[in-house]
Amino acid sequence: MAIINRKRRRPGNRIFLALLIILLKGTSAQIRYSIQEELKMGTTVGNIAKDLGFETARLLDRNLRIVSGTKQELFQVNQRDGALLVNHRVDREELCDKNTPCLINLKMVIENPLEMHQVTVEVIDLNDNSPRFAEEIYRLEILESSLAGARFQVEGAHDADVGLNALQSYKLSHNNFFRLETEDFGEDGKIPFIILQRPLDRELVAEHSLQLTALDGGKPPKSGFLNITVVVSDVNDNAPVCDKQKYIINIKENASMGTFLLKINASDSDKGENGEVEYTLRSKFRAAEPFDLESKTGELKIKGGLDYEEKQVYELKVLVADKGAVSLSTLCNVLVRVEDVNDNRPEIDVTSLSSRIPEDAPIGTVVALMGVTDLDSGVNGQVVCTLPENLPFDLKQSPDGHSYSLVTKDHLDKESKPFYDITITAKDLGAPPLSSNKVIQVEIVDVNDNSPVFTQSPYTFYVVENNMPGMAIFSVSASDVDEGENAAVSYTLDRLSTGQSVTSFLRIHEGNGTIYALKSFDFEVLKMFHFHVIAKDSGTPSLSSNVTVNVFILDQNDNAPVILYPVSANGSAEGVEEIPRNVNAGHLVTKVRAYDADIGYNGWLLFSLHEVSDHSLFSLDRYTGQIRTLRSFTETDEAEHKLIILVKDNGNVSLSATATVIINAVEPKEAFAASDVKSSVRDEEDNSVTFYLIITLGSVSTLFLVSIIVLIVMQCSKTPDYSSKYLQDTNYDGTLCHSIQYRSGDKRYMLVGPRMSIGSTIVPGSNGNTLVVPDHRRRASGEVRAEFKI
Repeated sequence: MAIINRKRRRPGNRIFLALLIILLKGTSAQIRYSIQEELKMGTTVGNIAKDLGFETARLLDRNLRIVSGTKQELFQVNQRDGALLVNHRVDREELCDKNTPCLINLKMVIENPLEMHQVTVEVIDLNDNSPRFAEEIYRLEILESSLAGARFQVEGAHDADVGLNALQSYKLSHNNFFRLETEDFGEDGKIPFIILQRPLDRELVAEHSLQLTALDGGKPPKSGFLNITVVVSDVNDNAPVCDKQKYIINIKENASMGTFLLKINASDSDKGENGEVEYTLRSKFRAAEPFDLESKTGELKIKGGLDYEEKQVYELKVLVADKGAVSLSTLCNVLVRVEDVNDNRPEIDVTSLSSRIPEDAPIGTVVALMGVTDLDSGVNGQVVCTLPENLPFDLKQSPDGHSYSLVTKDHLDKESKPFYDITITAKDLGAPPLSSNKVIQVEIVDVNDNSPVFTQSPYTFYVVENNMPGMAIFSVSASDVDEGENAAVSYTLDRLSTGQSVTSFLRIHEGNGTIYALKSFDFEVLKMFHFHVIAKDSGTPSLSSNVTVNVFILDQNDNAPVILYPVSANGSAEGVEEIPRNVNAGHLVTKVRAYDADIGYNGWLLFSLHEVSDHSLFSLDRYTGQIRTLRSFTETDEAEHKLIILVKDNGNVSLSATATVIINAVEPKEAFAASDVKSSVRDEEDNSVTFYLIITLGSVSTLFLVSIIVLIVMQCSKTPDYSSKYLQDTNYDGTLCHSIQYRSGDKRYMLVGPRMSIGSTIVPGSNGNTLVVPDHRRRASGEVRAEFKI
């Protein structure tokens, strides 16, 4: 704490300035100025900006102002240079009465940063009031029988000034019968007494005129006058006497009307009416005094409400006079002290408020500044402010105890609580205590502290193949608990982690997360893939999150069965078979082999006889495609039989193909001869094509090795294999049939495909859809016919 004192005198108005600055933890200071009363309006009290070290150029922006204090309208602040100016007439007597020192407390607030300072202005008394008597003319009756040395008390004068400027002495005009004595009664001041110097003779002088002058200590002194008329009376030569020179009583300010205070006892040694006394209140402000005095009994009671905050002490003058023909009187002094009770509630004055606080505000951020006042005194005027529990706010009390700052004590969260109604309770320490509440509304301003959150993670979607390019196939959605721009979510594809191979045929709507396919999917080429979607809000800086999207392609029946055997040289599905006529029933003539690229029911093939020349001679296994004889040949049976085989899948809309098989029934010897002819023809053909076969095999081998190398390179360079989740199981039973099993979440799927003939080979790079079947038969006739139907 640092204390600085300054004094300076200005010519013309004789202003004495004493500056006291008390540094209060960096945010508060106390300044004290001293001025004389009755300064002209516009007179400079002091320069607050200079004394506190504020930059004059920034005063207008920082809004230096008086916000609270007693009698703040007496002064104003010049916001250009920070000078504190007199705004109204400053009368010390009106402000403080007899209290010293006379202090005026002001509270100054300056913003950017927010600070509050206390300014105390001490008003120094000027000798601007003359001593005044309650009445200008005073009538004093004195019995002629009074002895020399008799003392007669005169009601003293009142001077509103204090200190040396207050009443100091009395002076009595020159005369031969009376002299003046003055006694000091402390709080009651100096009381004049007129002393009789020699006996009076009513027959010589019936009245004496005196002038009592009251002087103060000012330079030059001021004075007041009381014209005293001394009436010399006869007979009643004893004045009433009070049993106490001064009565003192303490009373609570909440005492009700009619409350008895005390009884003034005065006695008169005279007899009869000369000894009967009456009591009256003598006061310049009698009509305003809240007391009533019973004239006969001297009982003093309350007739109006008392208020400690308005006046703490009442000095009463009671005139006690007898009823003699020439009444004698005396004055009794009564001092009534009003005691404070706790009858005023504390008041909270919010001087500055920041009603909108960002949720990332650091702990200790000042939300509001407020002052607390209680008009009571002592413990009744001591105030403690509190907040409800479980609030992220705290109250910091200033060293003087008259102001508080509301600060944050914990981190704020807009999403948990966007608005606070903060109830501040001010309670005094009286018994019982009184309290008051002040509600401050604080809004929490959102900042971008939450990332978007997807509704699922990961997403799994199933898309049927052969979709329309450009059609929406599914959508993702993310939400952000922030507000406004901080919650506006946009979507993009993560091309860095996913790779261009997948995202090149996808597009996402930036606003709603709808994903469009830019091409048609083919289950036989691509069975599943995954990619990543990024959701980003529009805050500054923006926050984002990503999610994995797994896509499974579902098969459609879009592939017709393909006849693998019989196949003629020109590619048509037609073949010729020769069997001996002496075969028995159940003889295997041949087997029709077919393949369907689809899986499941779409690839499950059934065989049926579409056309047959003799239904009783041949049968067809609907599952394996085997053609067998139902009975032995007879002499009446035809030698050539034509069978048209229909191969059909089990899709909802089934697809089919047909194969033609011509069966020639020959005698056993002819069959054997035909076999020899075929063998010889085969040998000739083998000799003629050996050279071509060697070239073909070398080319195929080379292509096979190149294909293997390409596949290995592609496998190593592409993204994680989408088929890694598949479990393949291939069974062979005449026709190609395979099953693919995979899992997605808690579900397990099995896709069943057609079977593959034993001995058939899958060509590398064909994705399992193209097969080459070696031809083990030669046809002697060289006739090849084929019929292919879808």
